[in-house]
Amino acid sequence: MKIYGETIFDIAYLIIGLVIGIQVMHNKKNKLNKMMGLSIITLVCGDAFHLIPRVLDYFINYDFTMYLGIGKLITSITMTIFYVLMYYIYLKNYDVKKDKIIEYFIWILGILRIILCLMPQNNWLTNNGSVTIGIIRNIPFVILGALIICLYFKRRKADVSFKNIWIYILLSFLFYIPVVILASTYPLVGMLMLPKTICYLLIIFTFNRKSKNN
Repeated sequence: MKIYGETIFDIAYLIIGLVIGIQVMHNKKNKLNKMMGLSIITLVCGDAFHLIPRVLDYFINYDFTMYLGIGKLITSITMTIFYVLMYYIYLKNYDVKKDKIIEYFIWILGILRIILCLMPQNNWLTNNGSVTIGIIRNIPFVILGALIICLYFKRRKADVSFKNIWIYILLSFLFYIPVVILASTYPLVGMLMLPKTICYLLIIFTFNRKSKNN
């Protein structure tokens, strides 16, 4: 029963996210909507590379280890790109002048995270990376997320429609971090990825509402 519930949830998330992402890009074609739509599509398509093999693995007698590992790699990269895009959505939505130091820092963190994800020590193809390398590659990612949270938190009263974005991002990381540290030892901890995905859906719904009103 758990398998069917998770499968329905994952497929629904991918379909809803993709449909809304395309819709947001076409709602009142302006730069903010295009960036929000692009961020949604980047996030959902990246997740698809991991979730689809996971769903297939439940129902097909085949070794999907390599595909699951490659999917995790792609998801790790697209999540990083998503948060870089969140910075530019922040600038456009709040009409904030670029701070070169913050922008460079975000790009450095994003590039460092991607480089660490591409290191062979991750053993993506065997889906058997160590907890240590998992923590190391997520350090710049968590710092990047914390920076985005702080930026949206500071402006939370400037736009009612975006007032909860920082909460959704914060919760997504609070659900994600225990998975990185504990899931290999306690597999049930991996269930925290479900509420993490719900946080992403809340961001997607927020972008959808915003795209109709701006």
